[in-house]
Amino acid sequence: MQGEKIEKRGGLLIIPDYPIIPFIIGDGTGPDIWSASRRVFDAAVEKAYHGKRKISWLEVYAGEASFNRSGEWLPQVTVDQFQEYLVGIKGPLTTPVGGGIRSLNVALRQLLDLYVCLRPVKYIKGVPSPVKRPELVDIVIFRENTEDIYAGIEWKSGSEEVKKVIRFIQDEMKVKQIRFPESSAIGIKPVSEEGSKRLIRAAIRYALDEKRKSLTLVHKGNIMKFTEGAFKNWGYELACQDFRYEIVTQRESWILSNYEKNPHIAIEENARMIEPGYRMMTADQQQAVKDEVTAAMDLLASHGMGRWKDKLLIKDSIADITLQQVITRADEFDVVATMNLNGDYLSDALAAQIGGIGIAPGANINYDSGHAIFEATHGTAPKYAGLDQVNPGSVILSGAMMLKYLGWHEAHDLIWKGLEKTVLQRKVTYDFHRLMEGATLLKCSEFGTALINNM
Repeated sequence: MQGEKIEKRGGLLIIPDYPIIPFIIGDGTGPDIWSASRRVFDAAVEKAYHGKRKISWLEVYAGEASFNRSGEWLPQVTVDQFQEYLVGIKGPLTTPVGGGIRSLNVALRQLLDLYVCLRPVKYIKGVPSPVKRPELVDIVIFRENTEDIYAGIEWKSGSEEVKKVIRFIQDEMKVKQIRFPESSAIGIKPVSEEGSKRLIRAAIRYALDEKRKSLTLVHKGNIMKFTEGAFKNWGYELACQDFRYEIVTQRESWILSNYEKNPHIAIEENARMIEPGYRMMTADQQQAVKDEVTAAMDLLASHGMGRWKDKLLIKDSIADITLQQVITRADEFDVVATMNLNGDYLSDALAAQIGGIGIAPGANINYDSGHAIFEATHGTAPKYAGLDQVNPGSVILSGAMMLKYLGWHEAHDLIWKGLEKTVLQRKVTYDFHRLMEGATLLKCSEFGTALINNM
């Protein structure tokens, strides 16, 4: 076929002017959405580069369409093509019923080791929202994509396998906390240092490249101390070791700020100011806080005199508090790095604030190998299949992310410009139309056309 492969050489993606991009149309509403979206992508590239660049589309198969063709939900040839061509895009896929693959989306992420689920969530002016100030939402989520409970390691209640696991836990590990062992199912939550650090490293690099202000490590480490707590600790460790002169931790910022307000402040006084429970600590715990203050003071040469204010701020937040605060104070979050389940909850909760997952883009990326699959973040919505009715925004904006990943920023910007202008003109699909007064109802295909005309 015409076109050339994208390659990665010397740590860099080599993007030809006519790259071959595999795509999966998707199930249910996938054909409607893809038809509108592909026209938008091609128009943006044409308008931006006037024929000097063009995508060579390569259709590959997965999901219901693949099963009907070959009896396979996810053929090996499809995985091989995504492997070969590095960058691809897909619509929503049906999850097979019964045994075998739990989720085609999860399977693709694991088979290609796409360890970052990248979910930027940004409000588009004019989109109906259930919150008072949706314009405060401009958050990029880096969700770890291969570990946590999504590893799929679990055993059914009453099975011989789960009985073996429970016997081992109780007899060998002396665990007493299983309340009802006879009826319990058991799952395992792997969280590794390697998996956590590569995700957090990608998030920090993104935040620095995009000149974002902060990165928040979201975790439930107050309860799961050796998994989610370790994720937080590894994140701080990585940031301080690999990005020392580009970042400042939140506690370091407090220490340095205290010093700048009072250059004569004693180490212990500074320790008391940053640790509310200092007086109730043991002597060893107090010494640890004083050591932390001393270490922060060693940064004065590079971070002092207010220079820390220009560094990327690294902080952390408990997951349940985060889910509350992204509603009440969304502007305090910028880039977020978190584990698989937290990221799943958080990205959908944020999407609700900016118009729903129908307009939320997503990508699954391995920044080491260069592999990336951009995707719709919503389901197949089979009852709307073939009606030319649904919002194609999720795939359109995912495609815009793909163009940015290729370095085609001009085409990316055109799509955003067209989308924003179309929404401000109140020309929308049914999901927004029912919530907006005086809006013009467009079909899925018509929305794509209006977006193209507004580029």
